[in-house]
Amino acid sequence: MLPPEQVAQRAHANGVTLWALTDHDILDGVPAARAQALALGMRFIAGVEISVTWGGHTVHIVGLNVDENNDALVEGLRTVRSGRTERAREMGRRLDKVIGVSGSYDGALSYASNPALISRTHFARYLIDKGLCNSMQAVFNKFLGEGMAAHVPMQWSTLEEAVRWIRQAGGRAVIAHPGRYDYTPMQFDALFTEFLELGGEGIEVVTGSHTPDQYREYAEVARRYGFLASSGSDFHSPTEARIDLGKLPPLPTGLTPVWHDWH
Repeated sequence: MLPPEQVAQRAHANGVTLWALTDHDILDGVPAARAQALALGMRFIAGVEISVTWGGHTVHIVGLNVDENNDALVEGLRTVRSGRTERAREMGRRLDKVIGVSGSYDGALSYASNPALISRTHFARYLIDKGLCNSMQAVFNKFLGEGMAAHVPMQWSTLEEAVRWIRQAGGRAVIAHPGRYDYTPMQFDALFTEFLELGGEGIEVVTGSHTPDQYREYAEVARRYGFLASSGSDFHSPTEARIDLGKLPPLPTGLTPVWHDWH
């Protein structure tokens, strides 16, 4: 994982002119990211990606152009993070039992730059480096995916809470990478409708987690529901990104960007 300053430098080197840092469930990197972005001449948007449980699955809601010092948002994110540690300890216990070793939690923790944000990804890196799996997908398919032996369900924030925190912090709420969610068309309609009713405003259309066919699919969803359209690399590190910062194609024509009125 790269520190915020290096992510800003990489974005700038790749030609990015408007950039948002959206770490999962935490705002701590925003000040350093902003300082580096401004020093490089990039426009910077403070953001966050909030973990939500909806319809039995995890959905990520991005907050863009938020006030990172807003009390409601800061406290809300703290409550989201508080459940991560015990969940991770239980995942470690289950992995130890399944693979017949000890120390899985401590091993995964060594890959987390912030212990409060330990996640399945850190366990996956640990298992890959131990030679127990050869890819992230293999780890999830074998151990950590839903229904697997070491998967521990997590009750994140509600959709209503996430949208409220973002709006209270002056930001816009955006559904991240909708193409990743395993919902039926009827469930997607319910998600999009509820999100709009709660005050959500946008969806990611062009993202590193979507295929080109999904760019077109979610452009049509944005038009149908009246969503603002967003674009995000979903870049986590040079070794874990499907597409690099600044390498996404532009949004399809006829959409209103989520940043259209930010100056």
